[in-house]
Amino acid sequence: MDMALFLLNHVDCAHWMIFGLFMLAGLNLPISEDLLIILGGVLASTMIPENTWKIFAAIFLGAYLSDWIPYWFGRKFGPSIWRSRWFSRMVRSNRLEQIQDYYSKYGVITLFIGRFIPFGVRNCLFLTAGMAKIRFRKFLLVDGIACLLSNTLLFTLAYFFGKNYSHFTSGLKLANIVIFSAFLIALITFFCYKWSKVSKKAE
Repeated sequence: MDMALFLLNHVDCAHWMIFGLFMLAGLNLPISEDLLIILGGVLASTMIPENTWKIFAAIFLGAYLSDWIPYWFGRKFGPSIWRSRWFSRMVRSNRLEQIQDYYSKYGVITLFIGRFIPFGVRNCLFLTAGMAKIRFRKFLLVDGIACLLSNTLLFTLAYFFGKNYSHFTSGLKLANIVIFSAFLIALITFFCYKWSKVSKKAE
């Protein structure tokens, strides 16, 4: 929430801040990439539509380049990275072992599919790709395609939601009225049915 307020208060340079936050996320700091993309899409559609392409470029480049950080950490330091208390606290060993198992079974398909999974899986994925010595060119290609697809999809959805917010809210209000009315009718019908059964038994 603090991150969202910070971006809202500095919308003119939002694209630079989004890029910087993505790079910090690459260092495994607790920053949600998905939240950044959603905020970027909503900001682009509501407050700074003239900067839409700048924001999307910042999102894509930030997400893509930040993936290189854990990759090179894994490639350069390998298993010895576990000696770092800072790193071992942020990445659970069982998760890393699980991803290594997926790599051995499915190869770079793991990298492609994993790019769409949030909640701290991505950095483990890129780190393991580096540890497994996956060629950097292959990593760039597969991750680049997956990053472009996932970011474009989420950004477009957020942009569409922001642009049609009033329609969504009015639609939700109407849906709530319909659901409540249906529930009320069902409740009245149920009690009428029960009352009629009790009346028949009394007769």
